[in-house]
Amino acid sequence: MIDHVGFSVSDYARARAFYEKALAPLGYVLVMETTAQETGKPAAGFGANGKPDFWIGGEGKLDKPLHIAILAKDRATVDAFHRAAVAAGGRDNGSPGVRPHYHPNYYGAFVLDLDGHNIEAVCHTPA
Repeated sequence: MIDHVGFSVSDYARARAFYEKALAPLGYVLVMETTAQETGKPAAGFGANGKPDFWIGGEGKLDKPLHIAILAKDRATVDAFHRAAVAAGGRDNGSPGVRPHYHPNYYGAFVLDLDGHNIEAVCHTPA
């Protein structure tokens, strides 16, 4: 089980605004934020139910882009994530749909965030 994930962004304020909008349909909100004085770089922790498990932080040079998938409660939520993320400035990297090559009920959508990270929302339950 993953406790949390974090990665660097090139423009902290811009990325924070993007994720506030893109993650809202998944029930993720900004749970906490740290300042550069506290941790050496600004960081924002997003999550559901008060637990920050999706972190962005820092600015400047990026490591390799990453892929992260966030579990959605149903297919409509996957669709809402995709719409919100694209509207917030993300680039479509795979429209919502079934991906039977993973398994018959794998319903996902992929968006490249502002720094090229591949963010996915996925639902594993039948339609």
